[in-house]
Amino acid sequence: MRSFEHIAKLIRTKRVNHPKGYSQSELSNLLGYKNGQFISNVERALCNIPLKMLKRVCEVLDIPASDIKDAILRDHEQTIENYLRASQEQLAKISDRESASV
Repeated sequence: MRSFEHIAKLIRTKRVNHPKGYSQSELSNLLGYKNGQFISNVERALCNIPLKMLKRVCEVLDIPASDIKDAILRDHEQTIENYLRASQEQLAKISDRESASV
């Protein structure tokens, strides 16, 4: 239900197109992680970048703060839409069951 698609796309694009062409492992190491799994998870939209790491990510990948902020806000908006849609679907199922039992 949580959406990390926009931040995933931004990080992957900036990493791949960066003049230094960082690997996932190299970028993870620059951010203080032991292996590339963290960046792999971010780029596959499985998780977000911790807020405390945002400044460092912006510095390493030359990402304007406004771009990363926009990506995170779009992901939050999508997450809210996902939760609202799921809630509406649950209510519709309950309503359908109640109608069928009458």
